[in-house]
Amino acid sequence: MRGVTNTKDFGEFEGDPVLEVTIRSAAGAVARILNWGAVIRDLEVPLADGTLQRVVLGFDEFTPYPQRSPYFGALVGRYANRIANGSFVLDGKTIVLDRNERGVQTLHGGSGGVSQRLWKIVDHDESAVTLALHLPDGDQGFPGNLDVRCTYRFVEDATLRVDIEATADAPTVANFAQHSYFNLDGSNHIRDHRLRILADAYTPVDAGLIPTGEIAPVAGSPYDFRLPRRIAVEGSTPYDHNFVLSEPLSQGMRFAASLAGGNGLAMQVHTSEPGLQFYDGAMIPSLVGLGGRNYGRFAGLCLEAQHFPDSPNQPHFPSTILMPGETYRQRTEFRFHSS
Repeated sequence: MRGVTNTKDFGEFEGDPVLEVTIRSAAGAVARILNWGAVIRDLEVPLADGTLQRVVLGFDEFTPYPQRSPYFGALVGRYANRIANGSFVLDGKTIVLDRNERGVQTLHGGSGGVSQRLWKIVDHDESAVTLALHLPDGDQGFPGNLDVRCTYRFVEDATLRVDIEATADAPTVANFAQHSYFNLDGSNHIRDHRLRILADAYTPVDAGLIPTGEIAPVAGSPYDFRLPRRIAVEGSTPYDHNFVLSEPLSQGMRFAASLAGGNGLAMQVHTSEPGLQFYDGAMIPSLVGLGGRNYGRFAGLCLEAQHFPDSPNQPHFPSTILMPGETYRQRTEFRFHSS
């Protein structure tokens, strides 16, 4: 780690120390990363006048994270989002998973997913940190030993890049997502933020938020964000839906979404993934967060680049099967600009 001293103790989890690594960009952006859950605990980016704006939700101390956090800033997996009935068939065998959502389905890899684990810090410097985690065969019901690495790196002025890689020694499924809640202007809610999602279609869901299997056009629906618009408009609905990204890949990345607050700060999301889950934070509980701020419903929103929910049970969705000898790779960038 080349003598870098940007690491400090941040608490304790099951008798082991929780560490925080601070990374910075040349333009002055700052991210604070925990080795618990590979969490982005805090992220501040420069405004046009040079002051720093906090843009994510989190906590000042570690204690609330395992007790109350709704995945603030975490990496989620080994299967992000939902798997119906906590089961799927792989190679003719029914795989039964931890059913951690209402005892019915699997959410974000189960109750002991990667967001609930201590990762190993394998490298870091002034602008980047790499974390690694081993998940044993059968963990949360998933087959195969799986090794995953996540690197957070500032590139250019104020772009935070997330690289995720995973390998397994047996056929399994892999689908990871970065689960930060964004609020670009520090307001009490994000419903006045302006959002654009470059998607011509989305995957409708049932009452359990499981895709019905349909891929439906967004045109004429509350899910049409093809042009930037205020999140809360007449006829809008709580959002926790997967959007089928329409922009073609260019050098392995596609433009997925843009978000703007009321302070001249904007963010673009670029990703290698085929889908983007937009969650508007409607179920955020009452919490005291970073800087003593009171959080509640709609305090922040998630733009989770990933494969589609329940893909193991939907063969016409892009596959999430990971075979021995293959490497799962995802790159997502959060690009900030202030005017």
